[in-house]
Amino acid sequence: MKKSQIIVVVLAGLLFSCNSSKKEEKQAAQEEPAMEKTETAMVPNALTDEEKAEGWKLLFDGEGPSGWRSYGKETFPDGWVIADGMIHCPGSGRGEAGGKDRGDIIYGGSMFSNFHLKLEWKISEGGNSGIFYLGQESDDLDYIWKTAPEMQVLDNDKHPDAKMGADGNRQAGSLYDLIPAKPQNAKPVGEWNQVEIMVYKGSVWHKMNGEKVVEYHLWTPEWNEMVAGSKFPGLNENWADVATEGYIGLQDHGDDVWFRNIKIKEL
Repeated sequence: MKKSQIIVVVLAGLLFSCNSSKKEEKQAAQEEPAMEKTETAMVPNALTDEEKAEGWKLLFDGEGPSGWRSYGKETFPDGWVIADGMIHCPGSGRGEAGGKDRGDIIYGGSMFSNFHLKLEWKISEGGNSGIFYLGQESDDLDYIWKTAPEMQVLDNDKHPDAKMGADGNRQAGSLYDLIPAKPQNAKPVGEWNQVEIMVYKGSVWHKMNGEKVVEYHLWTPEWNEMVAGSKFPGLNENWADVATEGYIGLQDHGDDVWFRNIKIKEL
């Protein structure tokens, strides 16, 4: 190869290297803002700017009870723990019968009628819990589940309730004991499940991990017939007459369960 040809090859190599370096720097600069935006959006127990503009409200700030209290009481139970940005119901080892100063908790700061609720939960091995909505509280009622529909929280693999009921209607995401979650897409024990519950003028939707899994309509003949064939009339003969406005609640079933990122938008 002639000397002049060698010089041309070297110059071409340097030019290619320079262009490749600039291209990589440009790509890195373009990717960096997107990465920062994703990290910001994933901050637990916080609202994004978009959520704030849309009217979302935090029901848990990650630091304290923030309006949560025991069902039928004025204080937050000592048996529940708030730590590491989570509401944690520790396992009693004795099911619902175990533990002192326990029981279900409700967000007592407000009752809700038409709303879009979002939160995340993770369950322990063999664990059971639930998310209540439109629940009522009075001196005549000792448990919120005597009035409130429940989105089931469960370890589908180990808890026996997963095989009870009918067609999987006691598995995670289901309208407990009434309508099974389909598709059944709950994540394994120890992983966070993102769920949403929407209520609007009697129409109700459950979403789990981005998919709609339940849809039904309160106060219709179909609703009344379905409830009549369940266990609920034996707990409260007027259970089918779900209120138009009520409390959001989290269940103490005696098993370890964690909740976070609890937020709501009224519709």
